[in-house]
Amino acid sequence: MESSPDILKIQELEKIARQLEPSPELRRAARDGVVNYTENFIENIETIPAFVEERKSSEVLTDLSVSETPTSLSEVLETLKTGLDVSGLNPASGGHLGYIPGGGIYYSALGDYWADITNRYAGIFYAGPGAVRLENSLIRWVAELVGYPADCAGNLASGGSIANLSAIVAARDFQKITSEKVEKSVIYVSSQAHHCIFKAIRIAGLGESVIRYLPLDENYRIKPDELDKIIQEDIRQNLIPFLVIASAGTTDVGAVDPLEPIGNIAKKHNLWYHIDAAYGGFFILTDYGKQILKGIELSDSIVMDPHKGLFLPYGLGMVLVKNKQALMASQYYRANYMQDALAADEELSPAEASPELTKHFRGLRLWLPLKLLGLQPFRACLEEKLMLARYFYAEIKKLGFETGPYPELSVASYRYVPKSGDANTFNKMLMDEIIKDGRVFISSTMLEDRFMLRLAVLSFRTHLSTINILLDLLREKTKGL
Repeated sequence: MESSPDILKIQELEKIARQLEPSPELRRAARDGVVNYTENFIENIETIPAFVEERKSSEVLTDLSVSETPTSLSEVLETLKTGLDVSGLNPASGGHLGYIPGGGIYYSALGDYWADITNRYAGIFYAGPGAVRLENSLIRWVAELVGYPADCAGNLASGGSIANLSAIVAARDFQKITSEKVEKSVIYVSSQAHHCIFKAIRIAGLGESVIRYLPLDENYRIKPDELDKIIQEDIRQNLIPFLVIASAGTTDVGAVDPLEPIGNIAKKHNLWYHIDAAYGGFFILTDYGKQILKGIELSDSIVMDPHKGLFLPYGLGMVLVKNKQALMASQYYRANYMQDALAADEELSPAEASPELTKHFRGLRLWLPLKLLGLQPFRACLEEKLMLARYFYAEIKKLGFETGPYPELSVASYRYVPKSGDANTFNKMLMDEIIKDGRVFISSTMLEDRFMLRLAVLSFRTHLSTINILLDLLREKTKGL
């Protein structure tokens, strides 16, 4: 026999549960505490180290028991300050010159705040028509930038890794690469492609396909003529060429593959043409970028990361697919309980164009700064980064350093060759000394058997003074050698 719920117990639980909705006074106190902390962080960003080797302070975050009673805001902030902000890499710093920096412009944080407070659902048009329209409008804006048709489709993902995976899965399904065909199917890619490409290939069930690492020129770019010859030979061998992947800004040296010739070859042989432009894509906002990215419009899919080239906080990549139906066919799923929601189809729902159903309203972190600032400062910042990389390249040669390719974008590789001793060991020690100083952070890579130092200029807070700090350090550490 079913019993009626205990009304008094329900009311008692409600009193406790209502603590999850703090009063205006409590909200104000918490907000002021967090804002004051972050304001202090921004005001001192130029003096906060770019990297701190010490890691022990982070141990305060390894064993934080969650109790039944609350912890004061001041104690929480002190724990975060100690455990998060005084060790490791500071990605918000203009001194972050390693990997591919991002940014974290202020208005994006306000967009995230707004999105989190209102908790608008951005997965299905029926539930969040405004959120979906806003995100789709951003996708159409980027599509227009790269020369894609207005009826293409795309998605705002968490970053380039998921965005690349979505594109590769769409390519696999559109090209009808079913399980029995995988071992004879061929993917053409550069050894300089980002590692997330190779992860995506494996996750997409294509790990047993034939991976052709294409010949590269002296600047680590794919040789289109060699690509054409290799495809023709694979066809003669009764293999199934189906996907070619080019890069618009490699991580190691910032190389941009010859996008237009590769696109023409892909079209000639009916291959799906994917471009990973996670790093370099938004340079298309500059005149120089339009030139070097010529041919980007020939691709079938493209990935661009606003959290790189538009200086946003981590967590926003974008995939565009020229053939809307190809993207949907690989991603959508219709569930019975969603029948009402999916009946409204004025706009493509992100849930039908991505693996995600539950989806954070990511678009607001991009839309708000674009609206409040306009494009001019973004374009100027990108042009500045291009010029800073070229400036560094010229100056480092004057200091006697050996350099890699001339910067096509904003990455430069370099190393110092001492008169005696192993150059690789020396440059590893040199990098460690720069990192130990803490004012700037640099990284390294291997080009063939050479240990190379990397400069990657993309943080919106990196300016001429930052580059000069690095140059002064390199001059000091190699003086007299």
